[in-house]
Amino acid sequence: MAQWHRRSGHRSKRAWALRWVSTHARMVSDHPSDREASMRTIVMTGGTSGFGRLALSQLQRPDRRIVVGARGAGSDGVTMLSLDLSSLANVRQFVSRVIEEIAEAPIDALILNAGLHSTDPTARSADGHELSFATNHLGHYLLLRLLMPRFADDARVVITTSGTHDPAERSGFPPPRHADARLLAHPERDSGVDRSSPVTAGRAFYAASKLANLLTARRLARLAVEEGRGWTVLAFCPGQVPGTGLVRNYPAPMRLGWWLAGRLAGAPFAARLMGVNTARAAAAALTGLAQGDVRPPRGRLYAALRRGKITWPDLSELARRDDVADAMWRDSEVLVGLSDAPVPG
Repeated sequence: MAQWHRRSGHRSKRAWALRWVSTHARMVSDHPSDREASMRTIVMTGGTSGFGRLALSQLQRPDRRIVVGARGAGSDGVTMLSLDLSSLANVRQFVSRVIEEIAEAPIDALILNAGLHSTDPTARSADGHELSFATNHLGHYLLLRLLMPRFADDARVVITTSGTHDPAERSGFPPPRHADARLLAHPERDSGVDRSSPVTAGRAFYAASKLANLLTARRLARLAVEEGRGWTVLAFCPGQVPGTGLVRNYPAPMRLGWWLAGRLAGAPFAARLMGVNTARAAAAALTGLAQGDVRPPRGRLYAALRRGKITWPDLSELARRDDVADAMWRDSEVLVGLSDAPVPG
């Protein structure tokens, strides 16, 4: 009996110790890092649906101001401002309202996550630009440029891109043939566009806009170094996340297939088997990159989520060229009206 009590006492002490370690571990993991705790002001697009909505909920803290630009309804605890990225005038209005909202506070993180995949190759923005390129790149480029003067010294910028820009990914999307912003804004002047079907053309336009996002991140990162800024600039590919609204403009059978894939890939193990990512995994990755919990290896800025894990792959041939990034930055500046040079016509 005495032996049983001694063993029972040992088990009781061990159980208490395990509970203490478990509780202590939770306290440590829940305690924000210094960088995370100092992040007070965040501006975000693409935070009202898909994995962006989940990321927004993970970013929320009582002492943090988050301003979200969107067309749709918002979330409690954040400031929602109307934003139509396809309209340059509306982007300017949004920026003015953001500056009014945050007053003198610097922007600690800018998350450019919104995206559009148009399947109508003739669709144009209010400014006459191809709709996917206007929404995914030009609107975000203008937003970035107008908010840059308000960046904190150690600001983080995360731009959502896509592996569809890289021929090596074999994504099923036609890889970009070039990165000429003038032709991407006006593809009717590009004789090399494959117009065999609206879906094919739309996929090509989408992939090109995502290449533009990556090139913008690369040029901004170089600019930060040239000007001695402490900014961290990252381009994030969430991979395939079935069930999101990205294919909302596709034909009904393709939308149904995407929705079913999302249901099947809801569990992490199923997503890994399918070679896709869950919305929760994509949200966690975006949050980690934005907050600084995930840090890039030296010399890398392209983070790609693959089978639920963040990887840092090599850039495509076009994406790694500095002259191409310089031209994208310069031509985009003209297209959005930030340069005195004439708009390419």
